Amino acid sequence: MLRSIWPRACNVPEIKLDPQSIAAAADRLTAAAATGNPCEPVRDLIGREDVAAAYAVQHRNEAMACRAGRKVVGRKIGLTSLSVQQQLGVDQPDFGSLYADRGYVSGAVVDLAHYLQPRAEAEVALKLRHDIPGTISEADLPDAVEWIAPAIEIADSRIMNWDITLADTIADNASYGGHVIGPFYTDWRGLDLPKLQMTMTLNGRVISQGRGRDCMGSPLKAAAWLARYVSDIGLPLRAGEIVLTGALGPMAPIRTGDKLHAVFADLGEVACQFH
Repeated sequence: MLRSIWPRACNVPEIKLDPQSIAAAADRLTAAAATGNPCEPVRDLIGREDVAAAYAVQHRNEAMACRAGRKVVGRKIGLTSLSVQQQLGVDQPDFGSLYADRGYVSGAVVDLAHYLQPRAEAEVALKLRHDIPGTISEADLPDAVEWIAPAIEIADSRIMNWDITLADTIADNASYGGHVIGPFYTDWRGLDLPKLQMTMTLNGRVISQGRGRDCMGSPLKAAAWLARYVSDIGLPLRAGEIVLTGALGPMAPIRTGDKLHAVFADLGEVACQFH
C-alpha cells in the first residue's frame, strides 16, 4: 500500500499499487537527475497509461525532494497545447510541481548544468489569492487570482531522447525543469486571454507562436481544470501557489549561449539566457 505523501495533503487516501514498481520507477528517475544521464522510460515498470501509478511515482520523488530541503511553490499544467501533445505523442493534460530552487525572474541567466535535455515554452503564470475549491468555474477563477504574468517554462526530461508516453511524463513530474516569471499584472481583467497573442524568439529567430485559446481554450480554463482535478485527488490548490497554466505554442530545444524572449501582446514580455 502506498500513500500519496505530498506535505500539503497528509490525509490523502491510500492507493493500491505495486510498491516495488513505484519505487523502482522513482529510483530510476532520481538516478538520472542525480547523474545527469537520461534513463530508459519507466513505462516498463508502471505501464504506458496507468495515471495513478505515474502520479504515485511523481509524489514519491516529490516527498524525497522536500525531505532533502527543496520547497514546492506551485503547480504546472502540462500538455495543454495541441501542438505540444502532437510533439510528444500524448492526448491529455497532466500536472506537476514547481520548485523554488528552479524559479527565476525575467532577465535571469540560467545555468544549464542543472538540466539534461531542456526545452522551452511560453505560457501564462498566475498566483492564487486564496485556496481554490474543486467546484470552481472558469468564470469564478479571476476572484481567486492575485496576479498573472508572462512566463517561460524550462521543460526537461530525465528520460532518454524524450521517449515518453503519458505515464512516463507524469512520473517525471510532468517533464518540469524550471520556470521564469515576467512582470506581475494585478489589473488584468480587461484582457481577452483566449485571444492573447504570444511570439517567442530564440537568438532573435521566431520559434513559437500561439494564442491563449491554444491552451485548452484559455489559460483560465486550464487553471480551472487543474483546480477540479487536484481537488478530486485530495490535493487542492492553496493560497500563494503559482500556477503555470500551459504552453501557448510548440516547445523548442535550448542550448548553452541561447537567448530566449517571449512577447505576449497586451500582457508584456519575459526573457532569459542560458549558460
